[in-house]
Amino acid sequence: MGDKVVAGGIDLADRQRHRAKLRQCLEALARLLEEKRFDRPRNLMGLEIELNLAGTDGMPSMVNAEVLERIASGDFQTELGRFNLEVNIVPHRLSGSVLDQLAEELRTTLSYADRKAMEVDSGIVMIGILPTLEDHHLVSANLSADERYAMLNEQVVAARGEHFAIDIEGVERLTCTAESIAPEAACTSVQLHLQVTPRRFAAVWNSAQAVAAAQIAVGANSPFLFGREVWRESRPPLFVQSTDTRPPELMAQGVRPRTWFGERWIDSAYELFEENLRFFPPVLPISADEDPVRVVAEGGVPRLHELTLHNGTVYRWNRPVYGIADGVPHLRVENRVLPAGPTVTDVIANTAFYYGLVRALAEEPRPVWTRLPFPVAAENFDAACRHGIDAWLRWPKAVKGGGRAAALERVPAVRLVQEELLPLAAAGLDAWGVEPSDRDRYLGVIEGRCRRRTNGASWQAATYHRALESGLDRHKALAVTTRRYCELMRTGAPVHTWPAGPGD
Repeated sequence: MGDKVVAGGIDLADRQRHRAKLRQCLEALARLLEEKRFDRPRNLMGLEIELNLAGTDGMPSMVNAEVLERIASGDFQTELGRFNLEVNIVPHRLSGSVLDQLAEELRTTLSYADRKAMEVDSGIVMIGILPTLEDHHLVSANLSADERYAMLNEQVVAARGEHFAIDIEGVERLTCTAESIAPEAACTSVQLHLQVTPRRFAAVWNSAQAVAAAQIAVGANSPFLFGREVWRESRPPLFVQSTDTRPPELMAQGVRPRTWFGERWIDSAYELFEENLRFFPPVLPISADEDPVRVVAEGGVPRLHELTLHNGTVYRWNRPVYGIADGVPHLRVENRVLPAGPTVTDVIANTAFYYGLVRALAEEPRPVWTRLPFPVAAENFDAACRHGIDAWLRWPKAVKGGGRAAALERVPAVRLVQEELLPLAAAGLDAWGVEPSDRDRYLGVIEGRCRRRTNGASWQAATYHRALESGLDRHKALAVTTRRYCELMRTGAPVHTWPAGPGD
């Protein structure tokens, strides 16, 4: 969705042409894979962070255009809501002191953006969902002034054919309706990219799917939505429902939502692109003039415009990405699981945990996905979103003697992370060649969260309840929680060290 989209009328001929172009793109992709035309591994990773804007009162600020004008940097761009921004960090090689380098770049970049936001009485907030957001903030009038968002909203609403229903039952139950896709803007995340060869793609994607629940358990940071305390990581259910083009009848038939975990382990990247075409109708049928099959036949590199555009409107938690760099095509796994924040240190700790873990799991002689049924991985993801740091997950139990039978045991997420996943993540970072001091510093943050059973979501909930106990009403307690969060976020100290409560 990063490509520029120009609005205009879409008729039946446009849709028919677009479907044909999508099939051509898929054929061209298959030929590129068959001819081994993809870039060699360079151990490259990329990082994107979606951000919120909030005033000193903790309320959302609809001023992203003004802030972007002041920032005046190509590293920042709009996101769906007028209270959103996104920052993109240039790709880095996963080795040496990359984690500390990323942390320093992020601190410098976000500090500068925060100062510029303050010029319009706002500030940068890294958080999964801003606690002070209300449903009246999330209307089409508050979508960013960009043609691609207007067209996406128009087409998704047309496909839906009725209001979007939001119904999430957690600590409390939230029910409301929306006339646009604007509620999706409440969800701000960290997106981790890893360039991989076609041969390694399936192993990395399967590993990422297997550990998505663990990522959420230790990294949850979105316990509030529209004034209600719902799931510890409320972004996934909100994202599913706010992008859902299915009316109830299609849901009853088992038609898949556009935001989904998936339904099986894979053997190749091609399978995911092919599934996206087979299961999901295009919502932005905009076609380019390129003939991708001819480009490949002539030895060129196709942009695959239609395929990449369509791929950007299917919201997998681990998404396949086709890209071109220096005239050479490559594949990436885009991990979209994590919420933003709470601090730069926390973001880099989550980054270290993910890259280390997928490297180690992808290279295991008996891969975890051969021992963990895919439906169990999906159930784990749901449990982690609901319960966060207190989740219990099912995981393959080590079988002595090397037998094929894989018994599953139900374990607290914190124990699984501490006893099994953190050592794997450390080994994976060693395999990448990351400095041991960086490895220990940032994985130590994950261990600290497990030891104290504290992440962003649990801190927010504890602080909110203490504010209620002090006599504040719900609205004021959420505002106090947000202001305190922003204060501690700017200290840079990892969230597990923050004192709970609204402070002075």
